[in-house]
Amino acid sequence: MTVSRHDHRRRTLIGLAAITLILFAALVFTHGRGFEAQLTERDGQSVFPGLDAQLPDARIIRVRLADLSYTLQRKTPGADVWQMIESGDYPTRTDRLAALAEGLSTLRWGTARTQDPDKFDRIGLSDPTSGGTGAYIEILDTEGVQLAELITGRRGDQLYARRPGENRAFHVIGTLPPLYTREVWLDFDIINMSADVIEAVRLTDETGESLFLRRQVGSSQRAFEPAPPYQDEQLISRLTTTGPALAVSRFAPIDVKPAAALVTEPVARHITSTFDQLEIDISAYREPDGFYITLHAIEAGDGATRAETINAKADGWAFRLTEFDWNEFTPPVRSIVARPLDTLETRPALIP
Repeated sequence: MTVSRHDHRRRTLIGLAAITLILFAALVFTHGRGFEAQLTERDGQSVFPGLDAQLPDARIIRVRLADLSYTLQRKTPGADVWQMIESGDYPTRTDRLAALAEGLSTLRWGTARTQDPDKFDRIGLSDPTSGGTGAYIEILDTEGVQLAELITGRRGDQLYARRPGENRAFHVIGTLPPLYTREVWLDFDIINMSADVIEAVRLTDETGESLFLRRQVGSSQRAFEPAPPYQDEQLISRLTTTGPALAVSRFAPIDVKPAAALVTEPVARHITSTFDQLEIDISAYREPDGFYITLHAIEAGDGATRAETINAKADGWAFRLTEFDWNEFTPPVRSIVARPLDTLETRPALIP
């Protein structure tokens, strides 16, 4: 019997599909081998039974990563204030500490995963002390007794963990705050200022030149103009005013150290004034280890508390910024305005 061309093609396609399924199954088995979910006696059990009752005695929290380590310490036993040792004992965020305490206390073991240490790296559990991808966390009490230790890691939105020294990875059920950057632990909730309230800025750059920019109530964020005694200065571009004028509203430190640890002199000054009489005076430093500013707030009127609140957190500290953010506080005056005698031919056109 003669097989039609149509039947021949159909049988060929079915055969190819079968081969594809076999190859795909083999690939999945090979790639996923060692990551099979398995129930164990730990399934559903607390990772740290009774930890919530021990945490009031906790004094030190250590986090170790492949390229970073940091230590949170409670200097006074039982107090709510924790400090970052590597940042000169700067206070840490209470909400992060609360999230960590709750996360570790409620963390539960899920299904077991790989027992192959060579596969730990894929789920973020390889030993960070040997350059691995895991995050090692350790909690000690006031006597130095270890209350908890764990290596955690993530793969997508899944959280994994293993006990140090054990070659057994588990999926764990629960949540933990970010561990891979230490700046997220630092309490940088210092200046909460909307760009709309900023009225003026006084700049003094590295050459000693100064400029005063001001805008009217309700005007655009690009409406800053040179004000007396600089009213005759000509804006090069309105775009160049908004970054420096609104820099305080974008205050976003990445680290901090005691102001007493600064080893250089200030290279620029930046004073922001608001429509409701708050001033923030900033000095900028180019330090060997990065770009820093110090700040101090002044507020007019009786019963003023905003400046006191800011200074309570800022006085005595130098805040590290990215180079881009630091440049917003320290622009050359001549990048914003041109002298009145500059000719139109040599001055870039004003961008409205």
